[in-house]
Amino acid sequence: MSPHRPNRLRAVVLLAAGALSGQAMASELIYYPRNPSFGGNPAYGHVLLNSALATKTHTDPGLDDIAGMEEKTPLEQFNETLERQVVNRLTTAATSKIIGPNGNLIPGNLETDNFIINIADMGNGMLNVTTTDKLTGATTAFMVSSQ
Repeated sequence: MSPHRPNRLRAVVLLAAGALSGQAMASELIYYPRNPSFGGNPAYGHVLLNSALATKTHTDPGLDDIAGMEEKTPLEQFNETLERQVVNRLTTAATSKIIGPNGNLIPGNLETDNFIINIADMGNGMLNVTTTDKLTGATTAFMVSSQ
């Protein structure tokens, strides 16, 4: 084996590497959102939803079917609608006693069979509305502007 052979091999390898390397071409990266919620194409919506449903492993034991809605008979649907209408009318009757003719809340108390509604003037145009459930004692409150 001649002493020049490793040098020649090294030279050939360097020459081949130099010839193959050339100038590297690069371009800037551009981000395109896929999710329609973040500006992506709306056509991807069904694809993303199907992908999410396919990979979803959690199931809620309280749900009867996939949609999360239990099947109700027409009678049950009618009773729910009737109940909502009655509650709506009771709410309208109660609010007519706590809302003045100009549309502003009137400070004071209103008591129904199930609830106590207290409207307190907190000053600076703010009212505190507290509703108390007579049966459980649970309360809920929120602040509103009186103007």
